[in-house]
Amino acid sequence: MKASISIADSASWYCAITLLGLILLASIRESSVTDDQTVRGNQFLNRPCDEIYVVGEGETLHTISDKCGDPFIVERNPHIHDPDDVFPGLVIKIITPSQDKNSY
Repeated sequence: MKASISIADSASWYCAITLLGLILLASIRESSVTDDQTVRGNQFLNRPCDEIYVVGEGETLHTISDKCGDPFIVERNPHIHDPDDVFPGLVIKIITPSQDKNSY
């Protein structure tokens, strides 16, 4: 009986150590992911100024206007009541200079 208890104790310690090792390994892999691999704002596929633009972290209407060359962002987006109230994930319409020429 003592032998079976000893074997059970050894097996449970082995499982606990293996589980702890797996948790540590997973946390090391997760922390090794760099910021270069994340997608923020509209950086997906290097197309920063599509007609439909999703506001990214830290962006303002002024920075988006400068980046995309559209000074009339507020006028084209009546759902934006306060230009200072822009948040990540907000969808806005952008007209880039190349799109503006095509609309004539």
